[in-house]
Amino acid sequence: MQKVLVTGGAGYVGSHACLALSEAGFEPVVYDNLTNGHAAFVQWGPLEQGDIRDGARLDEVIAKYAPVAVLHFAALIEVGESVKEPGRFYDNNVGGAISLIEAARRGGIEAMVFSSTCATYGDPVVMPMDETHPQAPLNPYGRSKLMIEQALADYSKYADFRSVSLRYFNAAGADEQGRIGERHHPETHAIPLAVQTALGQRQGFKLFGNDYDTRDGTAVRDYIHVLDLADAHVRALKYLLDGGETAVFNLGTGTGTTVNELIDTIRRVTNYPFPVEVVGRREGDAPLLVANNSRAREVLGWTPRRNLTDIVNTAWRWHASELERAQATA
Repeated sequence: MQKVLVTGGAGYVGSHACLALSEAGFEPVVYDNLTNGHAAFVQWGPLEQGDIRDGARLDEVIAKYAPVAVLHFAALIEVGESVKEPGRFYDNNVGGAISLIEAARRGGIEAMVFSSTCATYGDPVVMPMDETHPQAPLNPYGRSKLMIEQALADYSKYADFRSVSLRYFNAAGADEQGRIGERHHPETHAIPLAVQTALGQRQGFKLFGNDYDTRDGTAVRDYIHVLDLADAHVRALKYLLDGGETAVFNLGTGTGTTVNELIDTIRRVTNYPFPVEVVGRREGDAPLLVANNSRAREVLGWTPRRNLTDIVNTAWRWHASELERAQATA
């Protein structure tokens, strides 16, 4: 069985990718410092604890397992925190990624799937956004991801190190069997915040701005199920193992959902009319972010299979079970 090194594999998207790798016949070897990840999410292969900035530890793990490729998820992701502490984000997201690439090359690995983001685009110029859209990130988080995309392009051109960068739109949902899901502390994503409000864990849901130039005045986002994201990572891995060239792909459904529509869906699924407070816009929030995913469909044969109701249903079941676990141990 071919082994794949999965950095950040104890985190949200990384753990779902490990599930998908296992189902596809690979053995995921999780490398995670467990700062934001959870050991309980490592269920489909071994866990090796370590930091991506620790080259010696990476060398040790790569020599032990001889993985055929790397899936790289280990990164700091909170946009607001990146503005407050840019140095920490560049140290981890840029310095750590370069450390990992160099360790992979020392270990004879020639391919990487990189977890990137639509935050590399910045303010939208055209909609939906395809991979040729101008990249002008609005914050250090987005810039840190763009820097690694650019570095990977150079590694491909000058060092024969091939990669696929996957630009996520809004990852959401959970494993349909409830084994893993979204567990962030603190939580900043809209769907878990709204679901936790419906569960009574929060007093209300804040809606940031209702005066955008959109169909109902609230911001539009492209929500993609985490299992569909995981499937795309496996397809990108196989593409590289089959000799595919360095490439970039958007991962989104191509369908935009307003915040009001999201709230309506969560209220319908949960059957709970939780309170919503309209507050001012957040600085840097674009009114509309929707993916053009045609390149991933054509090259990877990838099609997102789950809709917004599927996303909310799986998130609802996951967070309800999380609440039950917390209450049982209280």
